[in-house]
Amino acid sequence: MLGMPKMLRIKKIDHVAVCVADTDEAIAKWKQVLGIEPEVREIVESQKTEATLLPIGETSIELISPKGNDGLARFLEKRGPGIHHIAIEVEGIESALATLKALGVQLIDETPRKGARGHKVAFLHPKATGGVLIELVEPDHT
Repeated sequence: MLGMPKMLRIKKIDHVAVCVADTDEAIAKWKQVLGIEPEVREIVESQKTEATLLPIGETSIELISPKGNDGLARFLEKRGPGIHHIAIEVEGIESALATLKALGVQLIDETPRKGARGHKVAFLHPKATGGVLIELVEPDHT
């Protein structure tokens, strides 16, 4: 058992991402069922996805759909629409990744990349968490 990394500064769950084939249809369903409206809707060119944030308190449901992202397209083909990943906001994403790597945690991204809302993001491999894809997020405060 690894134990709690001492240098990992977790702040909160930033969002839970739900992979969808049709963003407009998904927005309509979430609005009908829970009455929530999109706060942010953008194409994330670097990840070839469309991301739509539906705010819930201090966190969000993020609807993601492939716009050339082969991994998301395969996810939809294999599993259909559903929960894709959980995003955890951290303070100091670079040091968090270095700490996790030093602990032997399997990473998809060893360095952060630009994600939705211009935030820094990096993914941990699902094998590291027993099958759950985890995204680390550090907001861009510039």
